[in-house]
Amino acid sequence: MAKLVGPRVYSCSHCGNHVCLHDDIISKAFQGRNGHAFLFSHAMNIIMGPKEDRQLMTGLHTVADIYCRDCGEVLGWKYERAYEETQKYKEGKFVFEKLRIIKENW
Repeated sequence: MAKLVGPRVYSCSHCGNHVCLHDDIISKAFQGRNGHAFLFSHAMNIIMGPKEDRQLMTGLHTVADIYCRDCGEVLGWKYERAYEETQKYKEGKFVFEKLRIIKENW
């Protein structure tokens, strides 16, 4: 497991594996399967599942679920493709569900 070095780190809530930095948050106004979620520009120590088309609140997207590399917990998903022009900014970005990550080093 690679440990991120930074003042504000988010970790997997199940095992403590560092998965993203607070400085990489793009938006806190996202909705996950289980409540609030954050959009991040980068992620670390994750494994991606297979890509699939999924109808989300903002339209059809190609996404891949993301899992903690250490414990396998589902943390959210990665946007691979947005079919609507207004949603293209999400491509290549990561959604982490708030309930699946915890603050560390704050």
